[in-house]
Amino acid sequence: MREKILVVDDEKDICNILQFNLENEGFEVEVAYSAEEALKKLSDSHSLVILDVMMEGMSGFKMAEKVRKEGNTVPIIFLTAKNAENDMLKGFSLGGDDYITKPFSVKEVLARVKAVLKRTAMAQSSSTKWVYGDLVIDMSSNRVTVKDKEVPLTKKEFEILALLVQSAPTILTRSEILNKVWSDNEFVLDRTVDVHITRLRKKLGDYASLILNRSGFGYYLNTDLKIEK
Repeated sequence: MREKILVVDDEKDICNILQFNLENEGFEVEVAYSAEEALKKLSDSHSLVILDVMMEGMSGFKMAEKVRKEGNTVPIIFLTAKNAENDMLKGFSLGGDDYITKPFSVKEVLARVKAVLKRTAMAQSSSTKWVYGDLVIDMSSNRVTVKDKEVPLTKKEFEILALLVQSAPTILTRSEILNKVWSDNEFVLDRTVDVHITRLRKKLGDYASLILNRSGFGYYLNTDLKIEK
């Protein structure tokens, strides 16, 4: 069964571009040209919502807030014309799973859609293991092993690694990592991410090179790990 995506944007050209490319990747796509129309169309059959922030009438943020208050946990990727940190933080605080700034590349959209769907699938399967060579990341026990020997990661180190695995090969900015790993009431700096990843790489030993940094952008995993259940 194909995964179904709801694209919500008041610019029809954007809806058409996204629908065409997502369908070419094998997804079933439904479009709505306003938040009001989207709320009527949204159902349990949708695996993901791509939601524009700035629209006439109800904004994307208002729609997301309404959807979450109703208990709907469908993954949401925000589209925004702004590249402001405040918009990103607000999107995450409303239960957004990712965000993409306009103008965007189709490749970036496809990569982020697949990454969010992969994270969702992982979260729904408590027995998932991610494997690369002798490296095993066991999500059910929060354990990492190399050649069957446990790697002593802290809670934050494991959460960062799990996030990078789930998002691969998408690059995550330091701000994105901070917002997903640290809670709102913790005061931390971007440098905190660098320190944790340095420690994480050291503990991974021969597998340290899996975590790469793209200067000016952020961190990413340079491979897609195999899933075992």
